[in-house]
Amino acid sequence: MEATTANGLLLQVRGASKAFGGVRALDRVDFEVYPGEVVALLGENGAGKSTLMKILAGVYRPDEGEFYLAGRPYAPRTPHEAQQLGISTIYQEFNLTPNQSAAVNIFLGREPHRGGTLGRLVGFVDRPRMNKEAAQLLARVGARFKPDTLVRHLSVAQQQTVEIAKALAIKAQVIIMDEPTSALGEEEVAVLFDIIRSLKAQGIAVIFITHRLEEVFRVADRIIVLRDGRRVGTLPIAEATPEKIIGLMVGRVLDRSQAHISHARAGEPVLEVRGLTRRGVIHDVSFTVHRGEILGIAGLVGAGRTETARAIFGADPLDAGEILIEGKRVTITSPTEAVRHGLALVPESRQLHGLILISSVARNIALPNLDRLSRRSVVSGRRLRTLVTNYVTRLNIRTPSIVQPVNRLSGGNQQKVVVAKWLASQPKVLILDEPTRGIDVGAKAEVYAIMRNLAEQGIGIIMISSEMPEILAMSDRILVMHEGRVAGILDRAEATQELIMAYASGTLRLQE
Repeated sequence: MEATTANGLLLQVRGASKAFGGVRALDRVDFEVYPGEVVALLGENGAGKSTLMKILAGVYRPDEGEFYLAGRPYAPRTPHEAQQLGISTIYQEFNLTPNQSAAVNIFLGREPHRGGTLGRLVGFVDRPRMNKEAAQLLARVGARFKPDTLVRHLSVAQQQTVEIAKALAIKAQVIIMDEPTSALGEEEVAVLFDIIRSLKAQGIAVIFITHRLEEVFRVADRIIVLRDGRRVGTLPIAEATPEKIIGLMVGRVLDRSQAHISHARAGEPVLEVRGLTRRGVIHDVSFTVHRGEILGIAGLVGAGRTETARAIFGADPLDAGEILIEGKRVTITSPTEAVRHGLALVPESRQLHGLILISSVARNIALPNLDRLSRRSVVSGRRLRTLVTNYVTRLNIRTPSIVQPVNRLSGGNQQKVVVAKWLASQPKVLILDEPTRGIDVGAKAEVYAIMRNLAEQGIGIIMISSEMPEILAMSDRILVMHEGRVAGILDRAEATQELIMAYASGTLRLQE
């Protein structure tokens, strides 16, 4: 480890400012990291986290500010230069080439070459050496796959270890992790946290960005909070509480963001699923959703939760099983038929499957509702504006106008646009797959309030979530899946994190 500054800091930022088109994204922000420290950087979407991290990563140049790394001025002009200087960033979307091996990805652009004159002139890659060094780096992060494995054959968690090994290969002193657990199951999160603790022991600092507060208490040493482009607070982990953190992040007192719904008792069945089977994916899945009920679906990654939702919605074919809506058996072979029967699905990835990013808020909300908005195949502009404005107001979607492209909205507002377009279809059952993934605490509270309101209106809700506190707090009943099967169904009163994990891991089964 290179020498740090006199006060022991590894990375120091003084008065960082950055504006975009007159909008001040960062306003004289100070930031610091010590060697072997995990700093959780928190804040609502738009707080300035991404801008600060992109400056550190060499993507943006600051308008003002002083930056020091290991006691030396730090001013990278490109991401490559930032890596060379000692700061590496691991984004939510990995920067890997899927058809090349883990070793090639780790050393991409820095491959070791064979010795001798010919090796230097022709640039032959020394593959045995590259694989050997890659194996050593992967061992440092606890990976248990061979370095010559193609990246496309690796799980998401394993691909993440390749990204971390890349950072170690360039001798990173600071590793920035942006929402590193967003696509991981509980067991994979535990492995990642073990890796982070190992990095700490090696003197490497980690900047950890997440929207999951429970993770902060498991892995961070210190918390820095940004709000509206300014640093508004710092908390040692020993002094932090969820209430203190949320208060700093949102600058206002929130109702309990995960307070359970207090609507009237659920009514008659609105959706019944019997023996749904898709060979190799889901097996004999059966459950019921009542009017005004939130049925949470929990399980580890690969348990079949999303696959069940897609099968009900007609996005994937079924080999067996039946679906009843309001007591009547229906045949659903496409999402169009699902919508016609009163089903709606907010997908796991809003950007890949939920939105047309370059299109406007209005077009996205109108898309599943064109039949209602049209007369003789011509869309009525007046009807469209009335419908869209109604849902923008109803869901408090923060947008300058309804013609704003959705890719210019925050993650939380994008999610509300997806919800709005399906609510406009007037569903009887709303399926929400990871409804709060990647959105901030304030936006989560708003999504929970929307769910509460919908349940009170009698809509049946299925909520798939990997966040245990969310499942426990928001569900009337909890269905737990394991390896494509229903492992257990729990009433809210009896559900605990330990019991859910016992079912999710296969330790307990439904008949027990």
